[in-house]
Amino acid sequence: MNIKKILFSTLLVFGIGSFSGIANAACGKLVIAEQNWASAELMANVDKIILEKGYGCEVELIPGATMPTFTSMDEKGEPDMNPEQWANAVYTPLKKAVSEKRLIIGNKAPITGLGEGWWITPGTAEKHPKIKGMTAMEILEHPEWFPSKEDPSKGAFVGCPAGWGCQLANANLFRAFEMEKKGWVLIDPGSAAGLDGTISKAADSGSPWFGYYW
Repeated sequence: MNIKKILFSTLLVFGIGSFSGIANAACGKLVIAEQNWASAELMANVDKIILEKGYGCEVELIPGATMPTFTSMDEKGEPDMNPEQWANAVYTPLKKAVSEKRLIIGNKAPITGLGEGWWITPGTAEKHPKIKGMTAMEILEHPEWFPSKEDPSKGAFVGCPAGWGCQLANANLFRAFEMEKKGWVLIDPGSAAGLDGTISKAADSGSPWFGYYW
């Protein structure tokens, strides 16, 4: 069986787990999504090296992001591989696509011990000790603890870059929790590097920070 046919409907191939037992098959050309955050870029390039050097494949990397890449693979069968998909961002459509055999999960958990959620910086916890025992909903009642640079009268909540599944999730939670009415503004960090930058700057300066990270 040609590897190309196996991978054409593959959504998640972390490393080369799905290639066991088919090393002698003709490979051909493969297109891999190189998504816009560091670990996804790393895994895409590692897969490229292994497939080219170990299996003689011709590999092309193309830019990607969580939602656009998943949608394209689900609806068009392109690209052939996505080395890192955060499944909870597309849980329902992914489950449907796998059950209907349009997509294949190559490796369910190549990286363990990770999670995603809403976080604060150590400096925030030191300044407001009681925050450690508070729920997220209780923290939302205190936008004054996280003043926005653009409008200090509003609390800044840092969301996700465009194209990430968490962008939609956080935007929906922002509306569902009526955060705007509570005095919050939703901040778009612009990119993965921008998101990292907001956290590192806040941590280094001891400034308050509240937002999403994975």
